[in-house]
Parts: sequence; C-alpha cells; structure tokens
Amino acid sequence: MSDTTASLRHQINSAGQLQSVVRTMKAVAASSIGQYENAVAALADYYRTVELGLGACLRGRSTVEGSGQADAGGVGAVVFGSDQGLVGPFNDVVADYAVTVLAALPGTPEVWAVGERVHERLRDAGLMPVGLFDVPGSVRSITPLVGRIQVESEGRRAKGQYARLYVFHNRPTPGSLYEPVAQRLLPLDAEWQRGMTAVRWPTPTVPQVMGGVAATLGPLVRDYLFISLFRACAESLASENASRLAAMQRADKNIDDLLDGLNNTFHRLRQGGIDEELFDVVSGFEALNVNGTRCESASRQTTAGSP
Repeated sequence: MSDTTASLRHQINSAGQLQSVVRTMKAVAASSIGQYENAVAALADYYRTVELGLGACLRGRSTVEGSGQADAGGVGAVVFGSDQGLVGPFNDVVADYAVTVLAALPGTPEVWAVGERVHERLRDAGLMPVGLFDVPGSVRSITPLVGRIQVESEGRRAKGQYARLYVFHNRPTPGSLYEPVAQRLLPLDAEWQRGMTAVRWPTPTVPQVMGGVAATLGPLVRDYLFISLFRACAESLASENASRLAAMQRADKNIDDLLDGLNNTFHRLRQGGIDEELFDVVSGFEALNVNGTRCESASRQTTAGSP
C-alpha cells in the first residue's frame, strides 16, 4: 500500500508543478495578446493618415512607381508563422492557405517565412522558402523585422525576380480564434489607386502637396507597405498567442481532471489502508482478549482442582 500511495503522491506533485507552468504560460499569452491588439488599434490612425496623403497625391496622377499589370512577372510572398510550439494547427492553417493560393498563380513563387515552424511546414509542402526571419518577441521587435523584410524583398524585386508581392498571416476573429488571410501589396495597380483616390478628405479645404507630388508619394508608398507588413505581423502574433492561450486553457482543465482522479484514488487507497490497519488492531485485540479469557479460565480450573 505504501508503494502505491507514494507513487500516487509523486504523480500528484508532478501534475501540480506542470499546472503551475501551464498557468504561467496562460498569463503570459493573455498579456501578449493585449499588447499586439493594442498595436494594431494604434496603427489604424497612422494608416488613416497615410491613406489620406496617398489620396491627395494620386488625384490627377495616372501611375505611381511600382504599378503595373497585376499578372505580369513572378510572385513574391511573405508568410507569418511561429517559432514556438503549443499553438495547435496555427502554422498548418496559414501554410496550407498560402500553398493553395500561390498554386493558383502563374510562375514559381519566391517565399519568405517568418518563423521556423512555418518554414518547415512550407518546405514539407514542396514550397522551398528563399529566406527565413525570426518571429519578434515584442511589439518593439516588429519594426526591425519589417525593415529587414522590405530591404530583402525590394532588392529581389529591383532585380526583376518578381512583380507581385503577397503577405499571408492568421488574423484574430470574434467567432473563432483566427482565420488565414492574404493581402496583395504590389503592384500598386489602377484598382488600388482608384481606391486611394476615393478616400474623402475630412475637411472642405482642398489639400495641397508641399514639395511636389513625386517627392512626397515615394515615402507615403513606403509607409503604406510598412504599415501593411507591420499590421500583418502584429495580427499574426495576436493570433498565435490566442491559440496558445486556448491550448493552455485546455491543458489546465485536463490537469484539473487528472488531479481530481489522482486525489480520489489516493484518498481511497489511503482510507483503505487505514481501515485495514484498524481491522488488524481490532482483530489482534480480540485475539488477545480471547486468549486472556481462556488462560484465566484454565487457571481457575487448576486452582479449583487442587487438594
């Protein structure tokens, strides 16, 4: 009995320690979700400002740098995934979606993977990435990552290796944890320009571009691309932590169920052992009492038979 209860006590202690780790990871994931969601919300005002500036520059202008036929040239793609586990099918979902979309496009795509796990998933699907970036661990780390992506992707685009650029990532949704989405960043074609020029200026005053349209348009386009990549990364990180939080919640519940079962078994065995020891004591006492009674009776008979 002692070996069994000792084993159960060890299992209970191990499960309790594991539950402490799981609850710590739950707290970290919940905190991380908040910072990335706040970053996406704060980015909305910045994007609105860039959008208004682009609309002001593009009115009355036929083309911009980076525009062209949507189906011309090769395809570049950035796929945001994760470096860490405990996120369920997070990487499989976005990788499968990217593979399906890119397979429908002409040409061999050049893909950059953000995260080792999605990199491996893309490679297993037959889509060999040309670059790998580490997943940022905080909001502050997103800006350097986006800068590196822009430098490398623009370098390849300048060499004519691709004309279209897509970004794939998981985005948080109210009804479920996340969903995979895709956005085409380049080329800045006529449809994109029409969408920008349709943005209404918030005041009746007609805006004027200081310093010339050409000098202003280039930085605004770079800011537009930066915001798009930044938002994709932040939404991906929020989705990743939401997936991890859900996984930790399930693990916490499973550990609670396991601990309930172990504790019930432990108390049942312990009570059984106590009952068994009590029965042994009672049986021993009764045996001693019977033997004592017999000895006393025999002694009386011997005394009575003496001359």
